[in-house]
Amino acid sequence: MDRITPLTVPLGQAEVFQALQRLHMTIFSQSVSPCGKFLAAGNNYGQIAIFSLSAALSSEAKEESKKPVVTFQAHDGPVYSMVSTDRHLLSAGDGEVKAWLWAEILKKGCKEMWRRQPPYRTSLEVPEINALLLVPKENSLILAGGDCQLHTMDLETGAFTRALRGHTDYIHCLALRERSPEVLSGGEDGAVRLWDLRTAKEAQTIEVYKHEECSRPHNGRWIGCLATDSDWMVCGGGPALTLWHLRSSTPTTIFPMRAPQKHVTFYQDLILSAGQGHCINHWQLSGELKAQVPGSSPGLLSLSLNQQPAAPECKVLTAAGNSCRVDVFTNLGYRAFSLSF
Repeated sequence: MDRITPLTVPLGQAEVFQALQRLHMTIFSQSVSPCGKFLAAGNNYGQIAIFSLSAALSSEAKEESKKPVVTFQAHDGPVYSMVSTDRHLLSAGDGEVKAWLWAEILKKGCKEMWRRQPPYRTSLEVPEINALLLVPKENSLILAGGDCQLHTMDLETGAFTRALRGHTDYIHCLALRERSPEVLSGGEDGAVRLWDLRTAKEAQTIEVYKHEECSRPHNGRWIGCLATDSDWMVCGGGPALTLWHLRSSTPTTIFPMRAPQKHVTFYQDLILSAGQGHCINHWQLSGELKAQVPGSSPGLLSLSLNQQPAAPECKVLTAAGNSCRVDVFTNLGYRAFSLSF
């Protein structure tokens, strides 16, 4: 009788698969833990990796310190967006948002606490959720993405309380104007819409691509990033990266950057932006390019500033995008090292 030889996986096949995964990895989202000592990064395979910033920044750090302390499968598809509350890490994928308890994650117990799906028009609709935004005064979460609506969820009850409609195409980004209180949304339709949270109505619309100085028809009309600071907004994407005065709906500064920008933020007296290309751009409000600081990824999709007061020793800027690496900048002028999936 012939002996049956059991099938075995060739040695090294798993390593080859992991290497290919890393080669084709995109990191879409980042979020800092409430204690400020850990960073979560979400990729296109639905995985979330947790890095110890305190260990990586230590004077005794080794190469292993730059690897995740834990990696877990959070979603079936990409992790498009993440935010952190004082207890939970919230992650968004295709059609749903999930909550994970930070205390349990750090004990490597990566079991979801809950999941919610916005009330979509049909049960067959599974649009991606591109953006999450916390509204602390309301204790609510705003979700937006492929169904062209902004959905508000009460974080205490888990109930969806309202849907804001006005965009005619995908929503890419959200920002909070706390004093008003207003939420800004930018989308594929080329509009930035301001929503009054008290009335749940659209208060203002800026169609950026219709302004000749901002328009770049060869790049399209989509708005891929925006940020606010009191009466000011900066946004970009297909149109040029532009600083706007919101009260007058006037573009005041056009930043001379050809490549579409995917992330932008105000920081002290600067505006930081990133997108196509491997550099983080430091802009003065006047439009002067103060610095371009190179990173290790060919394109950048997210920037995260860790300003948690509980961990001043972990105050860093991190940048991620079209690679398996998260670049860490201990000051804004240079990349100190990279974390890696």
